[in-house]
Amino acid sequence: SKRRPPEDGGTQVPLSGREVTLTRSRWLPWLPMALSSRGCLLLAAGRFQAPGVGLRFASTTASLKTETEVDTSENEVVAPEFTNRNPRNLEQLALARKERGWKTTWPKREFWHRLRLERTQHYVEAFVERSNGDVVVSASTREWAIKRHLYSPKGVSACKNLGRVIAQRCLEAGINFVNFKAVIPWEYRCNSIQEFEKAVEEGGVVLREPRRIYQ
Repeated sequence: SKRRPPEDGGTQVPLSGREVTLTRSRWLPWLPMALSSRGCLLLAAGRFQAPGVGLRFASTTASLKTETEVDTSENEVVAPEFTNRNPRNLEQLALARKERGWKTTWPKREFWHRLRLERTQHYVEAFVERSNGDVVVSASTREWAIKRHLYSPKGVSACKNLGRVIAQRCLEAGINFVNFKAVIPWEYRCNSIQEFEKAVEEGGVVLREPRRIYQ
């Protein structure tokens, strides 16, 4: 006999040589039980096509599209000419000019940065100045942030701790080399100056500047 299409628009599914007609109102709760013997547990991810075609499972994983790689070979090209806007570039390269005159004056002005220590009757002050007289970094026991940690704002202990502070501030300002020759010879022997110098060197600052490179 010929196959008789379902009257309610259902789908015929062959199961073990038999054809089972699934109507729209009855196939949802019954179909997983009928297909469990055939191992078709992925029915939830599939869908039915038109009647007579059969089952078709649609993939739920989206296809990944690879993006085109960006050509970065141009980043390796270095411009033959560029402008360095760092004002201390020549100084860092030891090419900056120093004042070689002033031979009859003391202290000499042949430096880029000079560290000085001044002691008064009540306080101690250290500062770094350029050859034109501008003060770049300074520290003093007058500052409450330093004074509150000291037993006395003057003396050997104050000079030693002031050396630690000025060394840290020099490194934060990018100054690694300073000139420390502006000290009176007979004052250089006192303990305050020696402890100050030792603390600055331990802080990471070199107390001598490199020689200028002449071209």
